[in-house]
Amino acid sequence: MNAGPVGIAVVGAGVISGEYLRTLGAFPDVRVLGVADLDTGRAAAVAREHGVPVAGDLGTVLALPEAEIVVNLTVPAAHAEVATAALRAGKHVYGEKPLATSPAAARAILTEAAERGLLVGNAPDTFLGAGLQSAVRAVRAGAIGTPVAAATATQSLGPEAWHPDPAFFYQPGGGPLFDIGPYYLTALVALFGPVTRVAATAGRGRLRRSTGSGPKAGETFPVDVPTHVNALLDFASGPAAASVFSFDSSHHRIRFEITGSEGTLAVPDPNTFQGPLRLLANGADEWRELPVDGATAGRGLGVLEMARALRTGGAHRASGALAFHVLDVMAAITDAAEHADVRRLDARAPDGTAVAAPEPLPSGWDPYASSLGSG
Repeated sequence: MNAGPVGIAVVGAGVISGEYLRTLGAFPDVRVLGVADLDTGRAAAVAREHGVPVAGDLGTVLALPEAEIVVNLTVPAAHAEVATAALRAGKHVYGEKPLATSPAAARAILTEAAERGLLVGNAPDTFLGAGLQSAVRAVRAGAIGTPVAAATATQSLGPEAWHPDPAFFYQPGGGPLFDIGPYYLTALVALFGPVTRVAATAGRGRLRRSTGSGPKAGETFPVDVPTHVNALLDFASGPAAASVFSFDSSHHRIRFEITGSEGTLAVPDPNTFQGPLRLLANGADEWRELPVDGATAGRGLGVLEMARALRTGGAHRASGALAFHVLDVMAAITDAAEHADVRRLDARAPDGTAVAAPEPLPSGWDPYASSLGSG
């Protein structure tokens, strides 16, 4: 087993790479060694901005012997191809959501990794942040009694107003369900465990959209996925959830509430790492703020925990198995909506193990601690 900080190579130098590179650059237990992109000039610019020593194409960073984890930040359509190439180069893989654009492709990734003895992790890792970890601890401590149901909603007009190249958000692997849905669904699984049954409806408000900013402003592109999805979910542990995922709403709304036998919990935005967390107990007139404790560093917490697991054999919560289940749920929602029918889920990972809600992070888990030595 190696010692010291874990070497990281980032593949995909788009908008989200800046968030990862800022966060990972502050963690002493990892070292970012390379940045790759189809546009090698963009990779070089991003590498210079963040002080990363190597930039180039995928082959360049896969050839770095000290790069143990590839952080795959490519567009969804490329997730499976890049992950497979990294695994075949002997690298562990942590990817942006979704794990792949279909459960079949995701299953192939996890099977390849298992055969090679490599780890797969996947975003979102927001459920490792202080806000959602505090929510999980509150529910497990009985703050709302027995959980009965959840109501969640993420509604907006989509990302094209601010993203300079948003067409991929409206291709397979995108849309509000596959783009924003993983944050909500992963949080629900962290709270309640696996989903066993879904029903849904879905539609598209517009068949074409326009880029609103940057050099492609005014360019139109097709909408190939549903942009408004309503889903009903049943969980193995008993609760149910009603969830809305929309890129068709001029009313921007974020909602995540859990109803229990003794009260209601207002959970923080699952696309963030912070609070607030509020409780309305049965019979109370006002909401009460609950303490929020934990890491708030940002995207990359899951990469860090996986890196530490490589060295210590410890827990690895933002896992490929969890991401596979969330992708399976999203595919089932899509299929249920298309066929106006209920879909049941096995809630097992490709290796046959049962999916379970990840255990909360240990108290005092510190991403800024140097826990792996100097190597």
